[in-house]
Amino acid sequence: MYLYLKSIHIIFVVSWMAGLFYIVRLFIYHTEAQEKPEQERRIISAQFEIMERKLMNIITTPAMLLTLLAGIAMVIVNPYWLSQGWLQVKLGFVVGLIVYHYICYRKMQQMRGGIYTWTSTQLRIWNEVATIFLFAIVFLAVLKNAVSWIYGLLGLVAFAIIVMSAVKIYKYYRMRNK
Repeated sequence: MYLYLKSIHIIFVVSWMAGLFYIVRLFIYHTEAQEKPEQERRIISAQFEIMERKLMNIITTPAMLLTLLAGIAMVIVNPYWLSQGWLQVKLGFVVGLIVYHYICYRKMQQMRGGIYTWTSTQLRIWNEVATIFLFAIVFLAVLKNAVSWIYGLLGLVAFAIIVMSAVKIYKYYRMRNK
């Protein structure tokens, strides 16, 4: 039973993460569309609002809920895991990912209301936050206690710096090639 639950959990984690990655890409394009002429902006924004709503409500949020349900079921089947330090840290990152999901949901509602508070560059950086959560969660789930917490944390910080630097470099090249 545990391996079936684990398989379901992994499938819906993949779906949830795909939805989170794509929704923020839509936010980036939606924000950049605000620079277009009025008529074009209205048409494009209306289409992005439909895409964002359907992605969040039909794919991303249900995938999150099914991920959480499968994870809870795994712990019910094998409660021993809760005593493991790696799982407690992983659950902390999962809570962070749930908060990230909620912030994305709120951002979608703001944009639907015509409120664009983040630039496309800020949204690109925001998109990488999900990547950092994903790396932390997967490494903890796979390696468990095999890696020292200090090395794991240092690796995560180094990865975050590399990812954020890549976003800045991409912005530099985008601006230079305009």
